[in-house]
Amino acid sequence: MTVQFDAGSVDAVVLDIEGTTSATGFVVDVLYPYARERFGALLASRGDEPEVARAVAQVRELAGEPGADAARVEQILGAWVDADRKATPLKTLQGILWAEGFARGELVSHFYPEVIGVLRGWAADGDGGGVRLYVYSSGSVSAQRAWFTYSPEGSLMELVSGFYDTENAGPKQEPDSYRAISAAVGVDPGRTLFLSDRLGELDAARDAGWRTVGVRRAGEPYFAAGVGGHPEAAAFDEISLVSGSRSVR
Repeated sequence: MTVQFDAGSVDAVVLDIEGTTSATGFVVDVLYPYARERFGALLASRGDEPEVARAVAQVRELAGEPGADAARVEQILGAWVDADRKATPLKTLQGILWAEGFARGELVSHFYPEVIGVLRGWAADGDGGGVRLYVYSSGSVSAQRAWFTYSPEGSLMELVSGFYDTENAGPKQEPDSYRAISAAVGVDPGRTLFLSDRLGELDAARDAGWRTVGVRRAGEPYFAAGVGGHPEAAAFDEISLVSGSRSVR
């Protein structure tokens, strides 16, 4: 069933990644092990780099272990991976390693088959250049940029106007995070559409005044949980943004 929005009612679409544009299984089965195997080397050889050092300090603070050495920090990171904890320093360190893996050609991101074509249509439609697309993911901004740069169809960076994560916006299940993004991008909350597979995120976005669509893809971890009272789509080509006299999918 198509979810349709009235002409001119949406100026910005904000995208979740895992379970929404892309398969969670790819992240869990490919990206998580890739980073986990390299945490030790990163901490040992590059611990003095500002971004790494800041993330390590945050790990120690969150774990309540201010004296944790590199080996202990690596153990903590591994435990957080096992628990799928959305901790900002974990995502920062994963993002560093993933971005480098993408750049070396060792990794190529995953998108569901219809997603890239739909995003191109949304971005291109209309005299004003179409709707503005943004990304808001628990993965770090550096990881998001790498994801959209090294897609199976090449770079998609020209489609995206901005990237947000738990560090520059805040936790994804807090309405204030969505308010912060609205303030940053300068788009009215009521003209902003958020796509996600997680009910808690959809609720938070709606509480901030955003419009929402829950993306429910069979086989994804949150499929059975449903999307509450939010409009629902099984794929991006079931979401219709109506611009002028024509529908854009």
